[in-house]
Amino acid sequence: MIDTILFDLDGTLLQYTQDEFIIAYFTELKKMLIRFGLDAELAQSAVWAGTKEMILNDGTRLNSERFWEKFSGIMNLSGERLKAVEEACDRFYSNEFNIVKSLLKDNDPDLPRRLINILVTKGFSIALATNPLFPTCAVTTRLSWRGLKPQDFSLITDYSNSKYCKPNPDYYREIFRMLNKEPNQCLMIGNNTNEDMIVSTLGAETFLVTDYLENESNVDISVFRHGTLKELEVYLESLPSVREER
Repeated sequence: MIDTILFDLDGTLLQYTQDEFIIAYFTELKKMLIRFGLDAELAQSAVWAGTKEMILNDGTRLNSERFWEKFSGIMNLSGERLKAVEEACDRFYSNEFNIVKSLLKDNDPDLPRRLINILVTKGFSIALATNPLFPTCAVTTRLSWRGLKPQDFSLITDYSNSKYCKPNPDYYREIFRMLNKEPNQCLMIGNNTNEDMIVSTLGAETFLVTDYLENESNVDISVFRHGTLKELEVYLESLPSVREER
């Protein structure tokens, strides 16, 4: 039986398009990099190159190690200078990054909190399966935009605890190992037909959130349980309590 719920973050619990997020994110990040004395355009290219390294990670090293090795090589950074850039980025994610919150659509800002509360009341374990391309502080900041906290989740994937990325199925296998769960005990909720729904090939249940649907391959979404975030709330309400089943 399902006793564990995995949530995607961007485009799912946080409702905006990926393109909107990327534009707003790099607008603010480049301002910080310029203040820090780096060539902003080169640094943006280095961020993308480091991100690609994480997405292609083969599991032999942490995503964070892959990212900073690639970034520092392109930017010719080492030692104290590299450490200072990492610390500056952490400060950015805890401060200026909050400007990106303005992208959020406020039709029902309390809905993500209600979803978590429904599952807590029913006794489900809850994990945040956000693509692990960012440090912990960046994930914590984004959660706060909807009144959520790290303590709401038994596991949060980020670039310092993960060795794979979506849509690699090994990313989900790694989550199942960390949670000590079998795929058939888990339900993945996300808005991307490739990155999130790929977990169905491992035997997990899925719910495709359609408000900000990402479906570049034009997959027939009727093969997935799907609906808006509001419809997800109704579905979660219908699930039997895990405590009762135990």
